[in-house]
Amino acid sequence: MSNTFSAGDLVTCTYGGKDLSGTYITDRDGMAVVKLSSGYNIGVEKTCCTLVSHAPASSPHGVPVRQDLKLPELAIVSTGGTIASRIDYRTGAVTSQFDADDILTAIPALAGIGRYRTKVLSTILSENMTPAIWQELAKAVYDEIKYGVAGVMVTHGTDTMAYSAAALSFMIDTPVPIVFVGSQRSADRPSSDNAMNAVCAASAAKSELGEVAIVMHATTNDDTCAIHRGTRVRKMHTSRRDAFRSIGIPPVGTVDYTTRTVTLGDAAVRRGTRKLTLHDKLEPHCGLIQFYPGMSPDLLNAYEGYKGLVLAGTGLGHVSTALIPPIKKLIAGGTQVVMTSQCMNGRVCDRVYDTGRDLLAAGVIEGGDTLAEVALVKQMWVLGNERDPKKAAALMGTDLKGECMRRSAHGL
Repeated sequence: MSNTFSAGDLVTCTYGGKDLSGTYITDRDGMAVVKLSSGYNIGVEKTCCTLVSHAPASSPHGVPVRQDLKLPELAIVSTGGTIASRIDYRTGAVTSQFDADDILTAIPALAGIGRYRTKVLSTILSENMTPAIWQELAKAVYDEIKYGVAGVMVTHGTDTMAYSAAALSFMIDTPVPIVFVGSQRSADRPSSDNAMNAVCAASAAKSELGEVAIVMHATTNDDTCAIHRGTRVRKMHTSRRDAFRSIGIPPVGTVDYTTRTVTLGDAAVRRGTRKLTLHDKLEPHCGLIQFYPGMSPDLLNAYEGYKGLVLAGTGLGHVSTALIPPIKKLIAGGTQVVMTSQCMNGRVCDRVYDTGRDLLAAGVIEGGDTLAEVALVKQMWVLGNERDPKKAAALMGTDLKGECMRRSAHGL
């Protein structure tokens, strides 16, 4: 019987009259915290635990993964997130610290789909993503495509993955697939979606797709992944494996997990359609604010001096009449203001009601059916690449990468 354990030790514990096996994590409040094989943690008296074996020594970092030279070459650019995470057994927390080679080691099925070049751009949780990192990411992906890979996978945390996918959609004209992929649940959990998402993403990365997309579970089952256009996708649930949805359009394709078959819709941009170019300038001094009833006009004063501001208005694109004077002041001071809607579907039309017409008269630009967060990223890109206010305004109303359709699909 031993009551002295180190993080990662395999132990057996008596809990509720049953003998359970698990991994010792840490001591907390006088109790031993043990992670069971189910992925759940329990707290038990240390005297109830027995050491089975000490934690194995760490494997050498960066051990090369055997590659099949006959398969298409794909690039994996890692930015972190849950798909590239593991348990920190000192705390029991999920931490982002895998590099791309670790992903290949953890998901052996990837080796049967392609051979891989790997690059670790960052190891951050996605809430720490910034426009500056988007620029680094765009350059890294551009370099991989220029090198000659058949497609690129970008591992990314799910919370801001849609923002990043939109950013690369505008920053890169790509002849090959650029596929963002993440995981809602870490690899140590029995319900983890990391392996299936990665396999489907690799399959999409060597397909006939020719645009930026997000590939994630299409349903709660382990059967199909959806291919979502990078400018028409939103995370719609905090924790479900099928959290991502295409908004306003159907997914541009699907991947059958069992057969690895990729099926593209008619709307999907095909491989080789565009010539590789990089336009990675961004204007970071842009903001996004959601209107709510009773919103103080003073809140808009915080955006004085910003180059751009996206408003997520109600319905057809409205805010209260009290906000129109400060909006007009912002525009007069050189801030580009774009109106979008908080609604999931439909488009902005500020010509129906008086408030909308007053907003147009103040100089507000209609965002059509562009998603609010996509409009923010687009505005950063437009203002970073076009200094003429009239031309920049025209670009905001122009469909550049499938983000702003001329006609919204019925029922979507």
